[in-house]
This record gives sequence, structure tokens and C-alpha cells, in this order.
Amino acid sequence: MELDILGIIVLIASFIFFLTIGVPVAYSIGLSALTTMLVSFDALPAFATMAQRMATGLESFSLLAIPFFILAGQLMNSGGIAMRLIEFAKVLVGRFPGGLALVNVMANMLFGAISGSAAASASAIGSIMGPQMKKAGYEENFSAAINVTSATTGLAIPPSNILIVYSLASGGVSIAALFMAGYIPGILTGLALMLVGGIYAYRKKYPVGAVIGLKEGIKKFLNAVPSLFMLVIVIGGIVAGFFTATEASAIAVVYCLILAFVYKEVGIKDLPEILIKTVKTTSIVMLLIATSIGLSWVMSFENIPQTISDGLLSVSSNPFVILLMINLILLFVGFFMDMTPAVLIFTPIFLPIVTTQLGLDPIHFGIIMILNLNIGLCTPPVGSVLFIGCSVANLKIQDVVKPLIPFFIAMIAVLIIITLFPSITMFVPRLFGF
Repeated sequence: MELDILGIIVLIASFIFFLTIGVPVAYSIGLSALTTMLVSFDALPAFATMAQRMATGLESFSLLAIPFFILAGQLMNSGGIAMRLIEFAKVLVGRFPGGLALVNVMANMLFGAISGSAAASASAIGSIMGPQMKKAGYEENFSAAINVTSATTGLAIPPSNILIVYSLASGGVSIAALFMAGYIPGILTGLALMLVGGIYAYRKKYPVGAVIGLKEGIKKFLNAVPSLFMLVIVIGGIVAGFFTATEASAIAVVYCLILAFVYKEVGIKDLPEILIKTVKTTSIVMLLIATSIGLSWVMSFENIPQTISDGLLSVSSNPFVILLMINLILLFVGFFMDMTPAVLIFTPIFLPIVTTQLGLDPIHFGIIMILNLNIGLCTPPVGSVLFIGCSVANLKIQDVVKPLIPFFIAMIAVLIIITLFPSITMFVPRLFGF
């Protein structure tokens, strides 16, 4: 047996084995990469190479934005911002059929866009909207399903940590351009989920939300303005060239901290707990990034990207067929792998194919990957947002799977549209000169 074939078999088998016995994903990735190196090298070079790749992989100025945005998200989660955004969403869409379902989606879009975290959105919005929807007569599994799927919209709408990770994996695609590109696809996904939720609510005859008067509506809008203004500061500052995405993340922390104190939802005594949560989350994300970069190097050493590329191109030379196959592979990967390692591992594999063979812009492909892997966050057995949403709603996963299906269809429909029409993704970046 050829050594490269042996290495590939060891890589795949060891990764599956570690996951099967319950080893956390980050450790499974690192151990499978190290095991493959031990087969290909001597022990000492294998350990040294893995350590070197992990260390150099984290040596990126852009990655500094991730802990700052995580801290900003933690401050928002504790700072009373979620309730203000929900009240503002009620002003916008609460009066339509299935008003609270639409409010759930809109609030998740706003909160996710500000915090950049799907998990934080599912937790913060779900814990508030779940009881309200139950009191109004909504089925609990439907409420959980719409909360889980809409929580992922904030990963496309900037600022988004996963877009920063994609920039790293792609070799330096502009973070600002990626942020600009995420707006329309993220909003389209939210609108598609609202359409499905509205139709379902109309058929079930769920109550329509109360019409909010002009005076009350203005008051709720003004209450939400300080929270929404963070988007203007962060994105506006990046686009105008006042600061980089990394610098913007630090500014976001300062702004959120001031806002939390102004709202009187966070005190000095709460900061240690918030900082500890931030450190824990950052540690998990950084370990995933480090081990995934090590695994990517091993895959490149074993010539796996080129093998997959040749395999795809041998099936068909039609760009749409190749994109379809890539999307199907990513959908399958999303069932079993968290988004961060999936982006880090599969971007170096698929990006050369779509850019050199299909002529796709790397910015456009990044958005395709994010929209695709968002679906995986909502599916068992590894869907982290699904677990959080079910935990918040106090439901079993099997109770939520059936009502999730229409929302999956809506997300896949948007994915297909974005894949086939690059101009939708590239409109805003080109408008701002990227």
C-alpha cells in the first residue's frame, strides 16, 4: 500500500474513532492529525511539526478580533440589549400574521448581527420569546424551531467571527469585503424564514400581534437606537477606513461596556463572570483553529485537496454541477462537524477549485460556505445551536426536528439562489469599491 494512501486512511479512521468514543471535536482534530504525522514521519518531527503548525496558525493579527467580538457578545447577552431589540422588532413586524414568530426572526437577526454569535442569539432571544410565544398559544416545538434557525442569520450579517476565520483560511480575503457581502444573503435568509413562519402561523391561526401606536413605536425605537448604533460604528468605521476589523472589535467592546452600564444591567461585580465566560469561549475557538490548521497542513501533505479537486473535475466540467457537489459535501460535513473547523479544513480544499476552475470570487464562495454550514448548526448530531435552542425551550431534539424541516427548505432555497447568482452577494462590496 502506498504511504500517502495509508496516511489518508489513518487520518479518516482516527478522526472517526476519536469522535465515536466521545473525544471533543478540537482534540479529535488534533489527535487525528498527529496520528497521521506519526505514520508519515518519525515521532519527534511529528510532534514538532504539529506544535509548529498550531502556533504559527494562531499568529495572525486578524484573529485578535475574535476574543473582542466574543466579549462584546457576552456584554450584550448580559446587558439588557435583547429585550430592547425584541420590543423594536414588535414595532416592525408584530402586527402581521404570526406576529411573535416574525418578531423572533427579526430579533435574532438584529441581535445576531450585533453580537456575531448564533449561540448567544439562540439563548438570549429564545429565553425571552419562548415564554411569550407559549403564552400566546404557539406550539413550543415550532417556537424552538424558528428560534434555532433564525439565530444563524447573524453569522452572515456582520460583524461575524466566522467570516474572520474564513478570511484566515482563504489566505487573506478582505474581512471588510466579506462583512459587506454578508448583508443581502443574511437578510434574504431571515426573510425566507419569516415567510415560512408567517405561512405556518396563518394556517394554524396563531394570534396577530397588537398594533403599536406611533408614540409607543417611536419610544421603543429610541430605546433600541443605542444598541443598533453599534453596527453603524463598527461597520461604518471599517468601510470608511477609520479602523481595521480588529480595531473595530476593540471599539465594540468599549461601546458595549458603556451601554451595559448605562442600561444598568451590568455592574462591576458582574464583569469577572463575563470575562471568565469570554476566556472559556475564546479558548475553545482558538484551540479549534489551531488544531484545524494542523489538520489542513496534513491534508495538504497527503495531497488530499488535489485528489478531491481531480475527482470533482473528472465527474463534470459544468460549473453548476461542481458547485452542487461542493454544496452537497458541505451539507453532509455540517451534520458532523462544527462550523469553525469545517471552514478551516475545507476552505483550502474547495477554494482553489472554485476560483481557478470556475472563476468564482473568493468573497462569494465564503458566503456560500457560511450559508451552507449554518444549516449544519441546526441539525443533529453535532448542531450546537440546535442543542442550545432545545435546552432553552426545555425540549428534546426529536420534538423539534419535524417543525425544523420547512425552515431547512427555506435556508436551502436561499443557498441555491446565492450560489447561482453571484451578483446578489457581490452587489454591496462592489458598491463600496471592494
